[in-house]
Amino acid sequence: MAIKNAFYAQSGGVTAVINASACGVIQTARQHPEKIGKVYAGRNGIIGALREELIDTSLESDDAIQALLHTPGGAFGSCRYKLKNLTENRREYERLIEVFRAHDIGYFFYNGGGDSQDTAFKVSQLAEKMGYPITCIGVPKTVDNDLPFTDCCPGFGSVAKYIATSTLEASLDIRSMSESSTKVFILEVMGRHAGWIAASGGLAGSGEGEPPHIILFPEVPFDREAFLKRVDYCVEHYGYCVVVASEGAQYEDGRFVAEAGSKDAFGHTQLGGVAPALANMVKQALGHKYHWAVADYLQRSARHIASATDVEQAYTVGKVAVEMALAGKQALMPTIVRDQSSPYQWHVGEAPLSDVANQEKKMPIHYITDDGFGITQDCREYLQPLIEGESFPPFENGLPKVAKLRNELVEKKLKAGFEV
Repeated sequence: MAIKNAFYAQSGGVTAVINASACGVIQTARQHPEKIGKVYAGRNGIIGALREELIDTSLESDDAIQALLHTPGGAFGSCRYKLKNLTENRREYERLIEVFRAHDIGYFFYNGGGDSQDTAFKVSQLAEKMGYPITCIGVPKTVDNDLPFTDCCPGFGSVAKYIATSTLEASLDIRSMSESSTKVFILEVMGRHAGWIAASGGLAGSGEGEPPHIILFPEVPFDREAFLKRVDYCVEHYGYCVVVASEGAQYEDGRFVAEAGSKDAFGHTQLGGVAPALANMVKQALGHKYHWAVADYLQRSARHIASATDVEQAYTVGKVAVEMALAGKQALMPTIVRDQSSPYQWHVGEAPLSDVANQEKKMPIHYITDDGFGITQDCREYLQPLIEGESFPPFENGLPKVAKLRNELVEKKLKAGFEV
């Protein structure tokens, strides 16, 4: 079997552990020099392939690659760029094959969510039609935990740990000040259509009156009157109210509570901030003093409090992706399979990219309490193992040490450029 180079790219919103997957891919590829030559990384994701901007990871030391294991963000740059379908824009896919052929790339590893798995599948299809042999394997990643066929998604466990921790700590702050100051605190978290991240805030408390007192899920239609009634009840009976709200909270007619009216690069509705919208409702209807916060990028970049389970799974799917490719498998994504919850045991399975592409896994209804404002014991048992274990990065001068890569580009071989 001829030695071929590999191409790896990061896509979509990055996570605290996506670089752990990159570490798994690169380290495993380096262990098989008889089959894989160099691993090229796309600068800024798939855009790097289209522009023929390929980073030569062979120039990075073993120590630098190892440091990816504890470095958040996307070490090679990511992008929100969705390739259209083959009939709409065949030229993009043909350009990818042209770049892969020029650089003798025989393996394609795409690290991302549902849109990315769709891209990897389409590349595998076109490559077959064009007679260019390339093995395409998807590497799962998304903080939203909404990929199907996998028990959980690498990236989610660490966000869940951060949100559960932040909810617990902020609740203690609010409770201590509630007698004469703030009585309502609203934490806005990510999750456009799936409420997994919001649900993780529920791990902060479990007993009667323990925060969060209200969780707002995209899966449960938002009822303004029921929400305000619950807020007022909590303030009256517990002295304060802590709310964890998914950015994707929406009314029964599908309108987002925080709809801003614009679209992002993937065509998704741009959301404008559910926390201030809810806070304004509380102020106008109830008059309670409030504070709100948006976790935003902090939740997905908090590598200092990452879940050890998440780090291990992120590395493992990168490693297994390469092993799948070397075994001759095609158009698959490694998945996490739960064997049992307590003690937590799991193994790696696989799912066809054709099935994974553009699918969303939402919260099961039995994970949400009947009143729509909390999580059930089943949900708690699902979430708990995913946030367990600490994987602290090394620190230097009081700050986390992160990987510092050279990220040198290889020389371009194609005469024509490409506009994206």
